Amino acid sequence: MLREDFHFEDAATDVSVHAIGGWTGRPAEPDYFGRGLKACTGRGAALDLVQAHKWFNIAALRGNAEARRYRTELALEMTRSEIAEAQRQARAWLARHNH
Repeated sequence: MLREDFHFEDAATDVSVHAIGGWTGRPAEPDYFGRGLKACTGRGAALDLVQAHKWFNIAALRGNAEARRYRTELALEMTRSEIAEAQRQARAWLARHNH
């Protein structure tokens, strides 16, 4: 029996699939923590602390403990209004995506 083990990521559509034995038909969870890292470092994206906080918040809500730590540290460098905006954006994103 042929066994396939592969990992595929498509940044344009934000789909990540890992399958053993072929296509599972289920996309993997997007890398919200990675989006936060890109936004807070400016690597591969514009430096944007509000966006970084938003993505770390979403990742933390999905159980990523490291994202919680990054979000907490990042908040020390942000104004209250920036944090409030990041939280508003995270809530809006979650509402739009039914999460």
